[in-house]
Amino acid sequence: MNYPSHQTMEIRAVYDDTSVRVYQAFRDEIAEEAVQLGTFGSHFGLNRMTWIKPSFLWMMYRSGWAEKPGQENVLAIDIKREAFDYLLENAVLSTYRSNSGITQEEWKTRIRQSDIRCQWDPERDPRGRPLRWRSVQIGIQGEVVREHYLKDWILHIENITGYVRQLKRQLDGGEDISGLLPPEKIYPMTQAAQDNFSYIMEKKAENRRR
Repeated sequence: MNYPSHQTMEIRAVYDDTSVRVYQAFRDEIAEEAVQLGTFGSHFGLNRMTWIKPSFLWMMYRSGWAEKPGQENVLAIDIKREAFDYLLENAVLSTYRSNSGITQEEWKTRIRQSDIRCQWDPERDPRGRPLRWRSVQIGIQGEVVREHYLKDWILHIENITGYVRQLKRQLDGGEDISGLLPPEKIYPMTQAAQDNFSYIMEKKAENRRR
């Protein structure tokens, strides 16, 4: 995974003092059960890593605007803000980087010991074209999912597929949908999260000085 010098890393999300909105996409039975229960139920796979995305447009790019098989339902999931901060503070990059300040063996040890991954991918515009900054995806598995995400962190789940498909129809019709998108703003990471991504934050600051 490469991080070009012209790109910065920014988390953009819908959030307030207590919650952060993330997105996931699932097939019908998982989504219907989740909305009904307010968390994920028996159809949700507990034995695999699940990825949450605070960027709406990255979720649209990944799910094909809810048209890819198995991703026909886009869920907006409000989780506790302290939970989101915890994930950022403890995430391990999913791909080793030689200039990250640790050896590859140290990275492998962290990967084995952690249930939290992250990767920074190019943000997308409504038509899927890459933008100048990268957005975070966070992968969680194991105890983090079973004991925290499902039981305590989720505040509200809404199926927003109707909204997604209406936006896509307008986009395909040539309309400018920028004013209809979720009102995301740059998320202020805690100091611990910045320390966790110290190289990325240093590169971001360097780019801004240029």
